[in-house]
Amino acid sequence: MQKVKPKKHLGQHFLTDLSIAEKISRALTGHLDTKKVLEIGPGMGVLTDFLLEDDWELYLVDIDTESIRYLHQRYPNLGTKIIEGDYLKQDFSILMKGSYAVIGNFPYNISSQIFFKILEERKHVTEVVCMLQKEVAQRIASPKGNKDYGILSVLLQAYYDIEYLFSVAPEVFDPPPKVNSGVIRLKRNAIEQLGCDEKLFFRVVKQGFATRRKTLRNALKPLGISELMKEDPVLDKRAEQLDVQEFVILTKKLQESWNQ
Repeated sequence: MQKVKPKKHLGQHFLTDLSIAEKISRALTGHLDTKKVLEIGPGMGVLTDFLLEDDWELYLVDIDTESIRYLHQRYPNLGTKIIEGDYLKQDFSILMKGSYAVIGNFPYNISSQIFFKILEERKHVTEVVCMLQKEVAQRIASPKGNKDYGILSVLLQAYYDIEYLFSVAPEVFDPPPKVNSGVIRLKRNAIEQLGCDEKLFFRVVKQGFATRRKTLRNALKPLGISELMKEDPVLDKRAEQLDVQEFVILTKKLQESWNQ
């Protein structure tokens, strides 16, 4: 079979080190007894081979027509479980008929968008193992008070327990990216409801970090701070100083102050 050519406009960097590929695939644990696995952007199947060895019910999705053609030739038994399409634009909770895990070497240029999509399907996505730009991986796993801590850190940590597993150097890719990579694992936690208006929670977190050097008193002005809230000492902090639960409490306080 003819190899797939990496395409710059799709952000493709194909992993060539099989030992790292095996390490990534073996990091998937089957959290919450999930057997269905969706691999995003399998390319030429460097992770796929190891995933098939572990007997997951495997689905592959790739936007690249050339990769899809290659995957059909390499894995004819997968048939309709090889899906040509954009993960960001499809409802995989319906396609997968329930809970599923996600794995992949995410394209660096859309990795954040993939995570916002995972957040949308958080009731169905039980586990994520992925490789992405090291800086983004560190940000997602970062605790509060760290300069890497940001919007995705808070939103994902609200629903997932997150581990930074290991780093990967550029030279094990074709073509080598200009940055280092990191592998992280997310496991769905037991939180079904945050105990506040979740849409407002998302807005508060995003607005809080929009001007992260400002105090929350100034950063949250576009949302409207009532007279009742203006003296609350939490507003003297910056967004990076609040963990998930503190953002939940802030969201509840804002909502209650508006209703009074």
